Amino acid sequence: MAIPIDSAAEIAAKWVEVTPGRAGYYKAKAPAAASLWESNTKASQATYQAAVTAGDIGRRYLGGVSRAGAAKFSRKVIEVGGDRFGPGCRAALPDYQSGFEPYQSVIAGLTLSKKAPRGDSSNYKRVEEVGTALTRKRLSLLGAGG
Repeated sequence: MAIPIDSAAEIAAKWVEVTPGRAGYYKAKAPAAASLWESNTKASQATYQAAVTAGDIGRRYLGGVSRAGAAKFSRKVIEVGGDRFGPGCRAALPDYQSGFEPYQSVIAGLTLSKKAPRGDSSNYKRVEEVGTALTRKRLSLLGAGG
């Protein structure tokens, strides 16, 4: 005997009707899970490593991208992203500032090689100096050396 279950359309309609009303619960309960999230995420390092190095990870990745597709990406930007963009930026201010500060300090502390006349290919060395210093900083912040 088949398992009785509503159609996917009925289940989705109920989800859209009921779930937005749970926003208050989410706001109240989700922050309390932060420390559990952090400890569980740190404990899953080996699982993460195994997942991202699986032999077929490239095929899985492409499959996920294909399944979502450009149409969904575009639809979500239009229907959701625009309204969330400004508030998201405002909410991210302290994170943006503290996240960028180490790189701003690196840039401010650099003394670049002498600038050559416009169009001189040796000017690319200056770009390389900035890129190298920023990469070194990024890797050190990740605990990956540098």
